[in-house]
Amino acid sequence: MNRLDRLTSLLIQLQSKRIVRSQEIGERFGISLRTVYRDIRTLELAGVPIIGEAGVGYSIVQGYRLPPVQFTREEAMAFLTAEKLVDQWTDPTTRASYQDALYKIKAVLRTPDKEMLDDLSSRIAVVQSPCQPKGRPQNLPIETILHCIAEKRVVRLVYESTTSPGATERDVEPVGIYSGGPYWYLIGYCRLRADYRNFRTDRVQSIEVQSERFSTQHPALQSFIEHTRQERTLHKAIIRIDRSGMRHLGDQHYYCGFVSQTDAGDQIEMTFLTDSLPALAHWVLLFGEVADIVEPEELREIVLGKLERTKRRLSLKVS
Repeated sequence: MNRLDRLTSLLIQLQSKRIVRSQEIGERFGISLRTVYRDIRTLELAGVPIIGEAGVGYSIVQGYRLPPVQFTREEAMAFLTAEKLVDQWTDPTTRASYQDALYKIKAVLRTPDKEMLDDLSSRIAVVQSPCQPKGRPQNLPIETILHCIAEKRVVRLVYESTTSPGATERDVEPVGIYSGGPYWYLIGYCRLRADYRNFRTDRVQSIEVQSERFSTQHPALQSFIEHTRQERTLHKAIIRIDRSGMRHLGDQHYYCGFVSQTDAGDQIEMTFLTDSLPALAHWVLLFGEVADIVEPEELREIVLGKLERTKRRLSLKVS
């Protein structure tokens, strides 16, 4: 990127949020802090009203706006690709909001780029894996949750857990929301349990936004996710699958802690890191005729136990 393009991009970045730190700018463009300071000085000399505070960052005087920006063809294609993901992985409200935003983006594109997007739209698809649950939930409260996170409002959930029968009502201070596999999850401080909890949004039966705002400074979403991962006890497992069985593999192994695979002659050796050997054993049973467990021995014993219980159950006469 030449310096003129970098200065233009830097000006746009300064307008994207209230305060931008020098480190953020340096990391984005791959430049030193000294170069960042020089670029900021260049913008100031060009008449851009930048406010800088040592140890805090830079901001632009409120009211200053850069004239309308022309999106590049590559940026337009990125928006179109994101549209396909939003359409498959979010709720109707979010999809509608993104579609409205995309119309505004297309409105400022050059005519050739508009035609290019129209042509590409039918050539990009997000296909649901056959290994994932069918019929993704539609009425998800994603937008409501995001508003409450931004405004720090307490939400009252009627929630049905996957581990206990019946629904419970609880007040929650929302911290963040993320997508994992086929589901969206809300991480929040549950006042009923006096601890942080992970709520699957499709199991929220109702959500009511409270007038109360919370002042607690909760940890960032990513730090919560990383902390949760560190608390888990991971087990290493190595499984070999005959090449003849690989065509039936699908992608379910990615949800079982799959790490890597190597060539092992007539077999493929797969390594897993999982926090649930019984769950991995379920997956192994699907490939019992073409799979060998290399390690650990505990996994082999779990699989054998499941086979024995299955054998006894199948031998019972159904009255």
